[in-house]
Amino acid sequence: MVLSEVQEARTLTGLREVPRIEALTLGDVEGGLALSDAAGWNQTADDWALFIQHGRALGCRDAAGGLVATAAALPYGAEAGWISMVLVAEGWRHRGLASALMRECLAHLQAAGALPLLDATPAGAAVYRSLGFASGFGFERWQSSGQGDVAIAAEPPRLADASDIDRIASLDRSATGLDRRFLLESFLFRAGTRAWLSADTRGFVIAREGRRATQIGPLVASGAGQAIVLLGAALAASKQPVFLDVPTSRREIAAWLERQGFHRQRPFFRMSLGAAHPPVVGERSFALAGPEFG
Repeated sequence: MVLSEVQEARTLTGLREVPRIEALTLGDVEGGLALSDAAGWNQTADDWALFIQHGRALGCRDAAGGLVATAAALPYGAEAGWISMVLVAEGWRHRGLASALMRECLAHLQAAGALPLLDATPAGAAVYRSLGFASGFGFERWQSSGQGDVAIAAEPPRLADASDIDRIASLDRSATGLDRRFLLESFLFRAGTRAWLSADTRGFVIAREGRRATQIGPLVASGAGQAIVLLGAALAASKQPVFLDVPTSRREIAAWLERQGFHRQRPFFRMSLGAAHPPVVGERSFALAGPEFG
């Protein structure tokens, strides 16, 4: 979820002086939320707090102290980190704010030895390639207006709770190669979140509340059949609009979602800077946590 104004990254020199870059605090959650709401994004106050507490969240302010631009770097251990929440308020665009904030985020991850990753729209991906990022796998955001007519599985998954965090974190790491325990804990302990474990405990799915829709993901499973069973449980429990980010290689999931009345909202590309090989989707990953989290 990067660069609401992709033109900001096109010119890295010769720009007007930008406001001072500051580290954000929890007192900036509402200001960040106002920017993401204005962009029509789905992030919540809990999401902003997570970036501030576990990552490097940065911003620029106007003369009155209000946030006018943000960006965040979220490391997952020493292996890799996500760059996201690059937002610039209308009226402050084309001044190089996004470029300056993104450089700071890149420097933060690279100083820690973490591989910088991001998820970009096709327009953004063209810009990031010019900055040295390599495109990997594609994925699509799917959207529905609410609960569909979902069949109940013969062996339905069970609701997960806080006692299942070790198993869920282990499954997620096996699928992504990243230690995202703090992220999963944050999701699981939020009001309105529900999670399910497959009957054989080899798969899980999380559904959490967003500003515009319920976000389903991550979803880890041993195969497409198990992924569909987990998705069915999550959809059957949802009465709100749903967003779901699915790798384009998961054709069985795409076909199933179409039968449930979902439609494609927009595509993304997973991108990396400095990797020996472009990012690939894990064999057990069937839905992602979201472009802001990977």
